[in-house]
Amino acid sequence: MNAMTLSRDAPFERGKTALLLVDMQRIWLEPGLDPAHADWTADHYFYRTCRETVIPNQVRLLQAARASGVEVLHTIIQSLTEDGRDRSLDHKLTPIHIPPSLPEGLPPPEVGPKGDEILLPKTSSGVFNSTNIDYLLKNLGVTYLVVAGILTDQCVDMTVRDGADRGYLVTCVADACAAPTPERHAGALKAFGGYCWVADTATVADRFASLKAEA
Repeated sequence: MNAMTLSRDAPFERGKTALLLVDMQRIWLEPGLDPAHADWTADHYFYRTCRETVIPNQVRLLQAARASGVEVLHTIIQSLTEDGRDRSLDHKLTPIHIPPSLPEGLPPPEVGPKGDEILLPKTSSGVFNSTNIDYLLKNLGVTYLVVAGILTDQCVDMTVRDGADRGYLVTCVADACAAPTPERHAGALKAFGGYCWVADTATVADRFASLKAEA
């Protein structure tokens, strides 16, 4: 790649593009499962946004990616051990612990892995910090990394920034991400927008479809 001729919204390339869904887990998405937000009802902004906007948009992205041969990866917060002794200090202090045996720690079926799509458990906000995703993406030949998920201002933010620092052309699909408030969502997009191309589902799905047309 010649950096002088590239832009953050450069067209995706077939065989070099991946879609990464961040932390789309039942425990965060279904009311009453996350003990940290036991007071949130099903009508809370976050749950409503995920249910009505984020998940449908991610389903559209997944359909377009799978139909076009785009690599699909998923990451979830999950300890490697049942007691969480392998967790990062930050997750121990928070505390966040999703044991591998907890069914609610997995994605709901509509946005979960299919076939041999890669699912990476992590114990930090940044997937590049506590998994081998950089190694995997390089082995897969990925240059263009499309990111969607939750929370916009936490794990998505870290993924975008760390991916950019490691040399990927990162796209964040804004309407396929969510935070607990609209202000936090918008603030995050503004803050990390300099590290990626901030796009929408329709635009990215069309770009995925164009890769199929090239085949």
